[in-house]
Amino acid sequence: MLVTTPKPITVEEFLKLPETKPANEYIDGKIIQKPMPKGRHSSLQSELCTNINQIAKTQKTAYAFPELRCTFGDRSIVPDVAVFQWQHIPFSAEGQILDDFNLPPDWTIEILSPDQKPNKVIGNILYCLKYGCKLGWFIDPDDRNILTFLSDRQPELMQGSDRLLMLEGIDLELTVDGVFDWLLMGK
Repeated sequence: MLVTTPKPITVEEFLKLPETKPANEYIDGKIIQKPMPKGRHSSLQSELCTNINQIAKTQKTAYAFPELRCTFGDRSIVPDVAVFQWQHIPFSAEGQILDDFNLPPDWTIEILSPDQKPNKVIGNILYCLKYGCKLGWFIDPDDRNILTFLSDRQPELMQGSDRLLMLEGIDLELTVDGVFDWLLMGK
């Protein structure tokens, strides 16, 4: 019996494929589909983007994008929230945001879904840091913890009333409990 393995494709070939829902990512020469976001994931993602943009967009210091494809190095990933400092956002001559982001976010936020593997998600955060990302958050709704990553130090597990690290220029004060309290909508 002859077993054939599919021929690996390049990141350039991957980018020519049609987009999928949920999004596919290109990691280590493989196409990996992200899981479909569920309630807690979608709620946290929406609240994070809204709260970050409420401050940062007004001041033109940064902008939080949900599910934005970022292609750099040899990967094409779709962080749950990709925050770019204003000077790193690609704009057209007319001032419109361009479609393609061929650079890592300045701040990447990943929210663990029930059927995701933590190491794969953390691997994307570490990859972003390797390519110049300044801050990463790994949010685990089941544990109500947020693991924060900075390029120049060890990860730090944040819990309860711990005040969360922010990207420079974003004057937003959040605690871990404050983030998870966004999920208490039925009371």
